Amino acid sequence: MTSTVSSLKQKRMLLRLLLVFVALLMTQEVHAQTLVVIVNPTLGVQHLSRREVLDIFLGRFRTFPSGTSALPIDLDVSSTARREFYLLLAHKDTADMSSYWARLTFTGKISPPFAVSDASQAIDLVANNRNAIAYVDRAAVDDRVRIALEVTP
Repeated sequence: MTSTVSSLKQKRMLLRLLLVFVALLMTQEVHAQTLVVIVNPTLGVQHLSRREVLDIFLGRFRTFPSGTSALPIDLDVSSTARREFYLLLAHKDTADMSSYWARLTFTGKISPPFAVSDASQAIDLVANNRNAIAYVDRAAVDDRVRIALEVTP
């Protein structure tokens, strides 16, 4: 009887260790992507605060601190980067953001940011439009755009 009990304890402990290991691997994978907010270099913006970026992407303000119009570019709704961006900045998941924009769109106050399918399209839009602002993985950034904020937890 004692050997059966200790065998069960060993199996439970092994299972717990395995689960912790898997959780650690998943955490490393999620944090492997570093999101940055990008703007057009000709805009003259060197840095944006988290609050300024959040206000632009949530439609509270559609201007940069300088007063220049801002055109926020979202990634596709199914994008991991989009989910992570709104979780980190607004503490809202995909469903919360859909509900948020449904309410604002229904009242006619403002529409959600323009969405593109991937980071390369977002970078192209920002590079070719002085007023555009987007978020992408740092690894995708090239010299046609300027990093205005690194999105960190």
